[in-house]
Amino acid sequence: MDKIHKKLGEAELEIMQAIWDSKNPVTSNYILNELRGRRKWQLSTLMTSLSRLADKGFVSCDRSSGSNLYAAIISENAYKAGASRHFLEKLYNNSIQNMIATLYSNREIESSDVAELRIFLDEMEAQHLQENRGKQE
Repeated sequence: MDKIHKKLGEAELEIMQAIWDSKNPVTSNYILNELRGRRKWQLSTLMTSLSRLADKGFVSCDRSSGSNLYAAIISENAYKAGASRHFLEKLYNNSIQNMIATLYSNREIESSDVAELRIFLDEMEAQHLQENRGKQE
């Protein structure tokens, strides 16, 4: 998977989340409705942001149907993976252990969060081992 180098601003991320959540191409009016309550935008402001997202390679615009339909080019999962990797590299020297230690020592996460994380990691490891056994058979 290619690294995602381009970042989304807060407002751009909200637009992308509306597009990702829809699963289908959407109109600008759909996005405006999805952002209602969070953003008090005019259509022209949204159109400017959509144009920037297209320039950055995040969305495509299909004009063939008579109304502009916007679709994600980069999947939500791919963006999150790239942004998370960049965040970890930049702030924690690529160490998830350093990140968890910082959060825990500053009481940003609780002991219950650590226990939940431990269970999750154990389940992921068990699944990974099972998948590897299946490939070897």
